[in-house]
Amino acid sequence: MSDTVVNATYSEQAADLVARIDQDRWGSVRPSLYETARVISAAPWLPGEPRRITYLLNEQAPDGSWGEGPERYRLLPTLSGVEAALALLRRGATSGETARRLATAVDRGLAALRALPQAGPWPDTAAAEILVPSLVAKIHERIALTADDTTPVVDGWRPGPGPALPGGYDQGVPAYVAKRYAAAGTLPVKLHHTFEGIAGYIPRALIPNGPDLLGSSPAATAARAATASPEPAAETVAALQTVAERYAGSFPEAAPILVFERLWVAAALAGTHLPAASVPTVRGWADDLYDPRGVRGAPGLMTDADDTAMAVLVSSLVGLEHTPEPLDLFHNGSHYDCYIGEDTGSITANAHALQALAGYQRRHPETRHLYGPRTDKLRDWLVDQQRPEGPWPDKWHASPYYATARCVTALTRHGSDHASAAVGTAVAWTLDTQRDDGSWGVWGGTTEETAYAAKILLSTADRTPRHARALDRAETYLNDTAGAGHHPALWHDKTLYAPGAMIEAEVLAVRELLRTRHGLNGQQTTPTDGER
Repeated sequence: MSDTVVNATYSEQAADLVARIDQDRWGSVRPSLYETARVISAAPWLPGEPRRITYLLNEQAPDGSWGEGPERYRLLPTLSGVEAALALLRRGATSGETARRLATAVDRGLAALRALPQAGPWPDTAAAEILVPSLVAKIHERIALTADDTTPVVDGWRPGPGPALPGGYDQGVPAYVAKRYAAAGTLPVKLHHTFEGIAGYIPRALIPNGPDLLGSSPAATAARAATASPEPAAETVAALQTVAERYAGSFPEAAPILVFERLWVAAALAGTHLPAASVPTVRGWADDLYDPRGVRGAPGLMTDADDTAMAVLVSSLVGLEHTPEPLDLFHNGSHYDCYIGEDTGSITANAHALQALAGYQRRHPETRHLYGPRTDKLRDWLVDQQRPEGPWPDKWHASPYYATARCVTALTRHGSDHASAAVGTAVAWTLDTQRDDGSWGVWGGTTEETAYAAKILLSTADRTPRHARALDRAETYLNDTAGAGHHPALWHDKTLYAPGAMIEAEVLAVRELLRTRHGLNGQQTTPTDGER
């Protein structure tokens, strides 16, 4: 659990976590292999490249792949790693020993790509339909150039054949997307975060300008600099260097993540109880982040319903009078689009919206004529999205325990009798999927997913002996693994990532609920201002 002192009281640990987050201007995520490799490829002019090369080489797995999670999640980071290594070899600016290591990395990476499944389904990560074909094309281009060069890059080495485009992807998508928006004469903000996927296809006139990170992404920013002009702007170099200094020369997929981190941490802790010492800080966060025009997760991103809903919810939890009106921007008649132009919806964004709307109405009964019908529709929509066996999926997280915990929390508190059957099915599924060691997890037991599962079980006061045993085993597991540090990456961006402080807050809050559960009767320990 990061730097939190495990044997301190809940209030001490929670207050320490809030204080640490308040002092961090970037957010607690690990560097991204995918993102760092994209910067290596596009920005040879950026200081600090030797550290990035070391990171690239050290992060390759024994099987030759890169990235976290199961093999299907390793497709995109492995493509990125192979292409970056080829770019470095082509430039010829490394030592002989480093070049030999890079050549070996390419061979092993290409072998790992050949060993991956050749058909879907593939993970629903950000813009994968653009990024995967774009990188496959780049690798083939690099290999062709290296093969045509009469001077071998190192010791007579030549790369093997490039990877086939996996089934389910279309090689023409990046060019099609670029052509579509070239005809429209503008590039939507939703493509800024993954701009590197279309950078080689977009007309120069459509390349976004600005001194800051493009779409909060170092990869997109480096790609913009590489395609916009022969020399990068000083502001771009400075923006990338600042992020690199925070992450030991490497890069995360989004920087900063303060909005997401602060809102999710505040909601997790307030769901148990927010230490009095932390309330002014969290009020300050909510006041700063709430925006009547909608809240965006990071500078350069689109406003979205998820962050907007969480800003409304956290404001309510700490007694601020911020209305749900900004959510109107995203309502489509039955539920909320996460952002304008969204391709696939987010269940958790709508669960957060249900909590925000219902919590506001509880504080302001006079608004029920306005928000009541919308809340009812949203409740029914969430119930309809549940899978028959009990869980809910979501595009922002690889594990169904995250989305299911969010939906159960929203429906238990605000779903009335209409949602009781759905909650019961989710609880039964959770009981059925506990592992022998007391944990839960989609790929293996984790503290993060165990916290979500325990929260699902804690949502109901009707507890059978089996229910009680499951909570006892979960408590033992969480106590035994507290302070273990590294959390597996389960969250979706372009690849998998782990928001450390948010996970820490969830685990900390659930451990306190478990510790005090015999007097809780399924309720939180201390009502927040927004629920009194």
